[in-house]
Amino acid sequence: MRRLAALLLPVGLLMAAPVPALAAPPGPIIAWQYVVADGDTLAAIARRMGVRLEDLAAANGIPAPYAVRAGQMIKRPDPAGATKARAAPRPAPIVRPAPPPRPLPEAPVSRRREPGAPSLGWPTSGAVVTRFGATVRGLPANGIDLAAHAGMTVQAAAAGRVIYAGNEPERFGQLILIDHGGGWVTAYAYLGKVGVAEGQLVKARQVIARIGQSGEARRPLLHFELRKGNVPRDPAPYLPVRL
Repeated sequence: MRRLAALLLPVGLLMAAPVPALAAPPGPIIAWQYVVADGDTLAAIARRMGVRLEDLAAANGIPAPYAVRAGQMIKRPDPAGATKARAAPRPAPIVRPAPPPRPLPEAPVSRRREPGAPSLGWPTSGAVVTRFGATVRGLPANGIDLAAHAGMTVQAAAAGRVIYAGNEPERFGQLILIDHGGGWVTAYAYLGKVGVAEGQLVKARQVIARIGQSGEARRPLLHFELRKGNVPRDPAPYLPVRL
């Protein structure tokens, strides 16, 4: 279960300098877009993203026999159930002066949980600085970001098995994925030091890493995601309420 995207987000994981006999196989792809490298095939990219070859080909308009070229941009198919309908063009709106800005009250977080979901604990202390769905660098956040200090511990949010532990160079840097069963996976990114190995069983609240600043992080942060069947879920309803 080394495929990140099939379990998490996918989302493009692990590139190392090729060594003829010792190079590690390419890691899973968690990013929404991927640039084809020399030697890539669409079938291999689909496996690393954890999606069906036919769905990936259709999303990118690539006919059989699914030939791709180095430098070509491949986008991930929309998750199952995502709406694909496009709104009909509307007339240009009449421009009116904007009212003075004022702060909006924060929408209450729904505490509804899906059946069979794992009982999660906070993976580290620190304030939530990015909430699920917030726009970050033009894309919706698939998880939450927690402000932290370098060297602070990161704990497993629930018991499970480590299915990925290593570097994801495109976005998330040092990354850990834990499978909790039933299709539920948690991800811990922007780490400084990884303290577990793939295949290792971990207990809830067990220390698995240290806070750092890797990937696209601009300061010490923990990026935390919860996914069910490769579809991101808002972690808030599954985490204890902080008083």
